[in-house]
Amino acid sequence: MIVRSRIITGLFSTGRWGVTVAALMLAAVATRAVMADARFTQAGSDAFHRKLALIVQGGAATTASKSGGKQTPILENELNSYLRYELREEVPAGVTEPTITIVGDGRVTGSAVVDLDAVKQSRQSTSWFDPMRLLSGKLPVTASGVLQTQQGTGRFMLESAEISGIPVPKTVLQQVVSYYSRSAQNPSGVNLDDAFELPARIREIRVQPGQAIVVQ
Repeated sequence: MIVRSRIITGLFSTGRWGVTVAALMLAAVATRAVMADARFTQAGSDAFHRKLALIVQGGAATTASKSGGKQTPILENELNSYLRYELREEVPAGVTEPTITIVGDGRVTGSAVVDLDAVKQSRQSTSWFDPMRLLSGKLPVTASGVLQTQQGTGRFMLESAEISGIPVPKTVLQQVVSYYSRSAQNPSGVNLDDAFELPARIREIRVQPGQAIVVQ
């Protein structure tokens, strides 16, 4: 389970694993009820599951493959289907309707509907200059940026963030990410700027239009 989660995070994440995806980790969480969307199917989820098993198997091999010798393509619709059908019970309450768009040239965009009241209540800010004071309810959150990976490590470079279509500063997104990525092992949650280790002997992830190529 942990290896599977780390691989998904490595594909489209912002940071180190506690075990929950956030920011583009917000996109890599699943709704508690499968949304009616013709793009996302059980067949697509099954296809991702089979590829994920191959990646895990490759990571467990006693000898590493030659450079670039093992490449597994992950299609955008397969990943989104897997998030909605397979991972819907593994996410915190307050995050629904995840969607990931694999733009290409390293760029990915993730969106989800997020309960911002829960974030505000956990912080109890008294500053009138805190942008979170102006936000309430369950609103769509979008984050876009570049996933950089090489030699088994990765980093997500945030380019923009929006809530209900309105641009917000990185600090606001960080508050949301920190809250929803908290775990017993990492009570402070994920830091957007942290580099992270790619699991299963993944050397790099090549983000192309509509798909990501996992290289082991």
